[in-house]
Amino acid sequence: MRMSDEEYFRSCVAQERHLAQLLGIQNIEEFSENAGTLWHDANALPKWTREWQACGPLLAEYGLHIAWIDDADDRYGRMVQVGTTYVHVADHPSADHALRYAIVKAAIARLEHHCRA
Repeated sequence: MRMSDEEYFRSCVAQERHLAQLLGIQNIEEFSENAGTLWHDANALPKWTREWQACGPLLAEYGLHIAWIDDADDRYGRMVQVGTTYVHVADHPSADHALRYAIVKAAIARLEHHCRA
């Protein structure tokens, strides 16, 4: 089920914060006058779930593979698989958004797995 635009926006920012923390960035701030931009010191952090120029390098960095799955039997329809992560396109504003979100989730999964290993 697709969430509201505000909920979706906040979920994107939360994924970006989580990725930044796994990359070792601490003391992350978000200022009300610049909602949606995360800051570390005086530097804006990448908007990995929302901008291709930030998201794209994650594919190479973590060796992620992309596959599109069209399953007529699945009530949610089309999915994108990135690594071992699956994301339903119907849960996002577009396939483009779903793919970026899946890339970030897959990078997070790789980092979490690496931390546990």
